Amino acid sequence: MGKQEVNKYTCKMALSERSSVQGSVKEVLREFQVSFFAMTRLPSFPWTFVEKDLESSGSSELVSQVLKQTCLHPLCRKFPPAVRYRRLFLSHLIGRLEASGCEPLDELYDALAEVVGAEETTECYKSYLLPAGGAVSLMENIALISEGTTGLVTWEAALYLAEWALENQQVFAGRTVLELGSGAGLTGIAVCRSCSPKRFIFSDCHATVLQKLRDNVRLNGLSEQTTPAVSVEKLDWTAISEEELREIGADVIIAADVVYDPDIAGSLAKLLSIVLRHSSAEILPQVFICSTIRNLETYGGFKQQLETEGVGHEVIPAPVSRVFPYNRQSTIELIKLSR
Repeated sequence: MGKQEVNKYTCKMALSERSSVQGSVKEVLREFQVSFFAMTRLPSFPWTFVEKDLESSGSSELVSQVLKQTCLHPLCRKFPPAVRYRRLFLSHLIGRLEASGCEPLDELYDALAEVVGAEETTECYKSYLLPAGGAVSLMENIALISEGTTGLVTWEAALYLAEWALENQQVFAGRTVLELGSGAGLTGIAVCRSCSPKRFIFSDCHATVLQKLRDNVRLNGLSEQTTPAVSVEKLDWTAISEEELREIGADVIIAADVVYDPDIAGSLAKLLSIVLRHSSAEILPQVFICSTIRNLETYGGFKQQLETEGVGHEVIPAPVSRVFPYNRQSTIELIKLSR
């Protein structure tokens, strides 16, 4: 290999290495942004990458970029995560920057000063970034259980089902979709934003959850007048009639994290058996139930009740893409029902 060829090879390798580093930085910035706006646990962030960059570069440029993609991002101004969460996040960033001995960033301390004196509330915004751009932003309760309900926060099965929907948009395109137990609204809003349904009906039965759900639907620009046309309905599984179900005319029915109590699971099994038994073959809706399996007895009991009601099921393969941040160690199962 001649001197000219060696120089070309060396140049090509340097460009390839630089491109690889730039790609890694881009991925890390995206991970910080996705995790920050969904208020993921802070230890799960890619802090090691930041520490190594500070050590090798001697520059605070990456920290500055992280700040721009999180606390200084326009989405944070519009839909800010919890005050305490932002304060802890900034403290993590400052701690690593100071430990590195790199030049301090005024904007980092300005951002911290902004949240140090801010009033903490029982609610906050969480935003779940979509692959095609934009985000589903929700007002959620900071406490997992409040006002006697678990429906004021987004649970893992809702994120799992939303990921599956994004990979299987054809299931929803042009269809009328009914969601049972919509809670804060994440799955349904993601379907409306990304899967082109004709109509989407959110539903729940708890008064406070319904009000928060209506607020979140409006927050994301959805209404009866939009495409898809959207409505939020009170739906009591123990009281709804066959006629009401026929009037809804759902082609697809979905639910996430609704099998957590034996009594509720029993009512759900009976409702779904009515839906499937009294639909003709031509208009038989597709029914998908996604559950985090916390108690094998409760989940097994739900499946047994479905069987007793003459409803079969098949397990659907997990989504491949990791779009939303949540605990991947949890046991989550998506089933499709049949009669």
